[in-house]
Amino acid sequence: MAEKSMSLDELVRKLLGDEHADVLRETLAWFVGELMEAEVAGQIGAGLNEKSPERTTHRNGYRERGWQTRAGEITLAIPRLRAGTYFPSFLEPRSRSEKALVAVIQEAYVNGVSTRKVERLVTQLGLAGMSRSAVSRLCAGLDEQVRLFRERPLEGAYPYLWLDAKVVRVREPGGVRSKALVVAYGVHETGRREVVGIDVGEAETEAFWRELLHSLRARGLAGTRLCVSDAHEGLKAAIAKVLGCPWQRCTVHFLRDMLGHCAKAQQPAVAGAIRRIFAAEDGTEARERLGGAVAALEKTTPKVARLLEAAEDELLAFMAFPPEHRRRLRSTNPLERVNR
Repeated sequence: MAEKSMSLDELVRKLLGDEHADVLRETLAWFVGELMEAEVAGQIGAGLNEKSPERTTHRNGYRERGWQTRAGEITLAIPRLRAGTYFPSFLEPRSRSEKALVAVIQEAYVNGVSTRKVERLVTQLGLAGMSRSAVSRLCAGLDEQVRLFRERPLEGAYPYLWLDAKVVRVREPGGVRSKALVVAYGVHETGRREVVGIDVGEAETEAFWRELLHSLRARGLAGTRLCVSDAHEGLKAAIAKVLGCPWQRCTVHFLRDMLGHCAKAQQPAVAGAIRRIFAAEDGTEARERLGGAVAALEKTTPKVARLLEAAEDELLAFMAFPPEHRRRLRSTNPLERVNR
């Protein structure tokens, strides 16, 4: 698991914004569309196609307006009225609604839909009169959007898969708790990068990882030729049992761990010796360099030398793949680029 703790809001902005901005944008468009319908219904005393003695006027089509958000530009279909006018409250000048709307939707994709937060958002938008049944329908619709993304079929082959976890702080009844957010990030055979799995659990255990990987298999994950992760024992065991594919140990995590086993004055030499291994042209050269590094480090940092020798196969698994892919395959950096 990554050692640095970050808030859920910080993480999901990267998680969805980098590779799935279209999903976030489409969900935001749907969500604000539902909000506008609810707001108009409250203003004119009746819902769409509803017969009500309290109705004051009828809808009269829609007008389009662009709306620039942090998820990208959205084309709004704003309801028009036969008598009077309607203007969405979230477009009011100096309104902070856009940030709040995006934040609620972002979090829903990772941690599920929070009815309490949707109710708070509705109040912030000036829709305090919105019925609980309407809020429930809004939450159910958002939950369905999230479900479709998280359970979407995985078609075709995903030759490369990265797995990692982050410590996130989640507010629950009774207080804020630290939980493990696990992320699976894949490259499709067409070269498309995508987040293929997200889940939040009490702890990063083998059982939790097995459940995530089984769910990916059930959705169609296939053709995985290499899985990249850190050396968490539970994760390694889950990869072996569920995926059964070669495993690449993250070289960045390994180097960081090795520097923790030597004095500060020794760190530059240790780092240089290890990094030189990964810069080799092919597997044969890499193994020769690793052997040389082990021999050199045995004199000054014997523990590092012993750990390096023991990790040879898992550190150099990426060397069996095309040279143009190797730089990205030897660490979880592609995923941490999303997570940082």
